[in-house]
Order: sequence, then structure tokens, then C-alpha cells
Amino acid sequence: MPFGDMRDSLDKDVFVSGEQVQARYANDWSEAPAHLPEVVLRPRTIEELSQIMRLAQQTEQRIVTQGGRTGLAGGATPQQSEWALSVERMTKVLDIDPVGRTITVEAGTTVQQIQEAAAIHDLVFPLDLGARGSATAGGITATNAGGNQVIHYGVTRNLVLGMTAVLPDGEVMAQSNQLLKNNAGFDLKQLLIGTEGVLGVIATVTFRLFPKRDVVKTAFCAAQDFEAVKNLLHRASKSLIGLSSFEVLWDDYMAEITGLLGKPALFPKPYPFTILLEVEQATDDGQMEACLMSAVEDGVIANALIAQNEGQRKDFWSYRDAIAEILSDMSPNVNFDIGIPISKMNAFTKDVTKALHAQFPAIRHVTFGHIGDGNLHLSCTTGDEGDHVPIENLVFAKATAINGTITAEHGIGILKKPWLKDCRTTEEIALMKRLKKMLDPAQILNKGRVI
Repeated sequence: MPFGDMRDSLDKDVFVSGEQVQARYANDWSEAPAHLPEVVLRPRTIEELSQIMRLAQQTEQRIVTQGGRTGLAGGATPQQSEWALSVERMTKVLDIDPVGRTITVEAGTTVQQIQEAAAIHDLVFPLDLGARGSATAGGITATNAGGNQVIHYGVTRNLVLGMTAVLPDGEVMAQSNQLLKNNAGFDLKQLLIGTEGVLGVIATVTFRLFPKRDVVKTAFCAAQDFEAVKNLLHRASKSLIGLSSFEVLWDDYMAEITGLLGKPALFPKPYPFTILLEVEQATDDGQMEACLMSAVEDGVIANALIAQNEGQRKDFWSYRDAIAEILSDMSPNVNFDIGIPISKMNAFTKDVTKALHAQFPAIRHVTFGHIGDGNLHLSCTTGDEGDHVPIENLVFAKATAINGTITAEHGIGILKKPWLKDCRTTEEIALMKRLKKMLDPAQILNKGRVI
């Protein structure tokens, strides 16, 4: 494309090229091969974002969008000849309505910034994940992120009320809704949520907020088998109205926590499953203690620990959030965020583990996940990147054979595209392609992602 035309049309601090392009723009958190883009475009406003997309359309310059670059599917990693469009300077909190319980932010605002802005008004933005300090509003919306509290608050889609987006031709689509109920015509924002930026660039998002609960109770429980895990989930869901998190850590995960990271063991002896659950309540009614005591007395769980203060609560969550350190030590690794019916999860994990060890005797893996919503994470490595595709073939084949999905929250991106056909019908994929062709016929925006 005419490099100079784009450069001359944009402000100098919007158009970054040459030695000014930093290495951080070359990749996201995935194992997709890094590629340093020739140019990084850094808009500050919707108007500048729209201008960039109009120019890209006119000159047929391919663009890849970047937020916090915390994705694990390669969606934000530039491909050959692509320029990066980063929303890192679009970080304003545009509006917060404490009565209506909404917040409107620019796409580059991090999850942590949204949470902190809500907390000032004694409100909560409930979507939470380990990458809260870097994951952005635009990124979590484009990928329909889940996080740790899905069983109570839902995924990102359930939290988005309104949106402003820029389409591939530069047209601005403003659906600045702040209403919980609005049934006037098509809900067009749904076209952008979870479609990984292939249909448009998210510029602003209006999210729902929730009242802050005065009491947050967190517990670790030890279970001897997966039947106990399911039994406790059923009990907790029934008796604990404010149950917001139900995380399960397999014994291979806990072995890495105590061995690799040197964190103290939670219980006198290791158990096959360790459950981290959390309840948000208006008052301390003693229901968590009663539920867990009953579960111990009935032999459902072997032991339980309840955090006594905020410091202990944060320490409990540090065991779950330590996955980033584990993955760093396991690199190069393959990460799965598959969705499996809870009723089939135990048989699935046993089957997959047995098959992986049979085919890759030296494999190292950890298993954990948001089991309350059927989202299972499996991370593994043999130390040889050449094993990645065979490992993926094995795991994805077994997941889709039982009506699971190859991705529950991280998306398809570049890396999982070959397996999309195994969990979506031919007709569904054809419709995805028709939508892409209609909105982006020149394939300017995020080409090759998802489809």
C-alpha cells in the first residue's frame, strides 16, 4: 500500500513505524509465532479509529486489532503484511451511573480499572480473571470472556448493555444502550460480542454493574473423587444463594503449586481434587459454614478451610491465579479451554490423561477449571513444539466426540481454526463467512481469524 499516504494522513503519535515499533506488539500470550508489524496504529478517539479503518479500506491495508494481548488463541498476533491497531490509548471511563448501575468505558480500559472505578461507588464489575490488569474491555467483549464468576453473573455477553464499534469500512455503529430491557429492533451489538474482531473494532462498551456485597466468604475443600465434586456443587448451588465461584484444581495442578512454586500444602495430605468456592452475601448468615459442615459430616468432602479475613482470601485465590507462573515454567506448552458437560467431565479427563501418557510418555500437564460452568482447562508440554498439533488432535477429538467444545472462553483465533468444523456445522460456518464477506469484503480486518 502507499505507506506514505497513511502516514501523512494521521498524526505522528498515531502512526508508529520503524524502530519505534516495540517488541510487545509482535504477539499475544499464545504460542503463535511472533511477527513484528511494520506499523502500529494507536488511535486516541473514535474519530481517529474511524479514519484509520477508512484509510485501510481505501488502500487495502490489512489490520490486526490488539487490546491487552492476553489472548491464548493467536488472534492478536500479527501475520505477514498486517499492521497492528492498538487501543492502548483509549482508556477513559466515559460515564458511570451509580443508580442505574452502568459504566461506559473505552475499549482499552483494563478489567482492573473498571473494577476500581465501580468500587468507588460501592459497586462491582463481576467479571474477573487472572489477567485483570492487562485484559481490556474491548478484548473481553470481542472474545466473550468468562472468568471466575460465570455461574452467578454469566459471561461477558450477559454484562454488555451497549457498544460503539467501527466497522471495517470506517462507519461508526453506535448502540449506546444503558437499559436492561430494550427490545427495539435488532440487538446489533451481539454481532460483535464473541466474534473476535472479524466484523468490527469495538471502541466503547457499556457494562452492567452490581451492588457490592458486604460479606465475601471463600473456602478450600478437599474431595476424594469427582462424584464428591459434583455433589458439593449441587449442595452449594442449592443452599448458597450468592455462590459466585466454583473452581476445581486437580492433583496434578496442586503438585505443581507445592513443588514448583513452593507454596505450602493446604491440607495434611494431598487429595485428588481441591475445590475453591466463594459466596457473596449481604450479611454473614452462617450458611457457608453450615453447608460445608454438613458436607463433611455426610462424607461428601474430606476437609474444608474457610478464609478468616481478606488477607487469607487473597492467599486462597493466589493458588488459582498461579497458573501464569506454572505455564511460564512449562513453556512451550499447549493450553486448552474446552467446554465439557459436567456429567461427562470425570470420564473425559481420565480418558484424555491415559491417552496422552500412552502417546507421549514424558508429558507434563495440569488440570483445573471453572467447573461450575463446565469450563475445563488443560495445559501440557512435552518440551517439543512438534508434539503440539498431535496433542491438540487427540484432546479436541475426544472433547467433540462427547458434544463438548474446543473453546469455552478464549476463542478460535488463528491456532484453533483447523478444528472449528468439529464443533460447528457446515451451515453455521457458511453463515459466519457470509457475514464476514458482507461487512468486510476486502478482508481488511483480522483476516484469517476464526474462519
